[in-house]
Amino acid sequence: MLGVCYYPEHWPRDQWADDARRMAALGLRYVRIGEFAWSRLEPDPGRYDFDWFDAALATLAAAGLKVVIGTPTATPPKWLIDAHPEILPVDPATGRTRGFGSRRHYDFSSDVYRDAAVKIVTALAERYGAHPGVAGWQTDNELCCHHTTLSASPVARDAFRLWCRDRYGDVAALNAAWGNVFWSMEYRSFDEIELPVGAVTETSPAHRLAWYRFSSDEVVRFHDAQVEVLRRLSPGRFVTHNFIPMDETGIDNHRLARDLDFASYDNYPLGRTDLRMADAAPADFKRFMRTGHPDYGAFYFDQTRGLAPGAFWIMEQQPGPVNWATHNPAPAPGMVRLWTLEAFAHGAGVVSYFRWRQAPFAQEQMHAGLLRPDSSEAAAWPEIEAVVRDLALLDLDSTPATRARVALVVDVEAQWLGEIEQQGQSYDYTSILLQQGFVAKLTLGIPVGNRVG
Repeated sequence: MLGVCYYPEHWPRDQWADDARRMAALGLRYVRIGEFAWSRLEPDPGRYDFDWFDAALATLAAAGLKVVIGTPTATPPKWLIDAHPEILPVDPATGRTRGFGSRRHYDFSSDVYRDAAVKIVTALAERYGAHPGVAGWQTDNELCCHHTTLSASPVARDAFRLWCRDRYGDVAALNAAWGNVFWSMEYRSFDEIELPVGAVTETSPAHRLAWYRFSSDEVVRFHDAQVEVLRRLSPGRFVTHNFIPMDETGIDNHRLARDLDFASYDNYPLGRTDLRMADAAPADFKRFMRTGHPDYGAFYFDQTRGLAPGAFWIMEQQPGPVNWATHNPAPAPGMVRLWTLEAFAHGAGVVSYFRWRQAPFAQEQMHAGLLRPDSSEAAAWPEIEAVVRDLALLDLDSTPATRARVALVVDVEAQWLGEIEQQGQSYDYTSILLQQGFVAKLTLGIPVGNRVG
């Protein structure tokens, strides 16, 4: 089935019913809402405003649409930051506190923030957990995007010390495990341990690996707290998360997904190609700049499918130019249709487009939607209509799954080690995985344009 991401808080209420009618008429069945709406859901501390959200849910459900609610914890509101500035993370590279004014401005080690996140998730789940129009939940949004896994804050340092004490038991064992006799790096107590940032030259690789492991555990702990609330208060509804690639999260995506019904992925073929081929020769990049590199989508689909047992979703599918990459070209004609069918061919259960209507304001105003800001149909619209016809003809539900002839073993700690102790600047773990997939196709005699699951 198909879906779309929608932001009713961006548009006049008298526009919602027509939007819902057009979504259903296009052939969309799921709508994700709410993942950035904390300041509208709780405009003041402890004062909730759910009336508009009630109306939005009722409007979408009346059109026959199923709603996925995103927990709004990727965007803590200004009043929360003002009351608790210690929530803000500290950039490990610069030592600067990251401020309000964008998104993902929170520290995973902050118990204050974790409590606040659980509180808003609880309020939403208590009100909508049994709502007949709610199909399921998405936790947070693109956890760890914008390099936000690692924080050099005092609260992260203190939590890391406790993590080390729990892991190693005594400081002598830690010194031995990390090889701290080298360069006189030995500690007398866990309270002496700092985060491995800001040193004159490179810090101990064992220290950094421990910090990566700790930081991954902190993200999982933060996420698990939300999942527990949703399971308890919204039985019978699915819980998922929209992942970005594991090499970009910097955490163990498999551990994060262990209690999810299925994993989701945000698929931006042009944006990812634009970033991964930033250092490529112009002639090499030009081949893929309006189509996306053919191996990237296949690779990330299969990686996502392996995170959780259910059929994965594409929670955000690129429908046109994005705003966040280097060049941001428009897709070549037919590519949105192809990307959608490619996801279904890899086992996706739903493909949801980001977004319904392009916003004429704020940071993503140059990011396309299915509609332009004036509600006219954008370039992708007829391709979605074609996909609806394609799906009716393909009858994918009756197509048996096939067993893949090759598998790629992906290990997050191997990725971390490649980043920490990089023997050569040309070494890149994800590039090696992509190359192995390419070699596997040639070895099995599979045309390079085909996909290996």
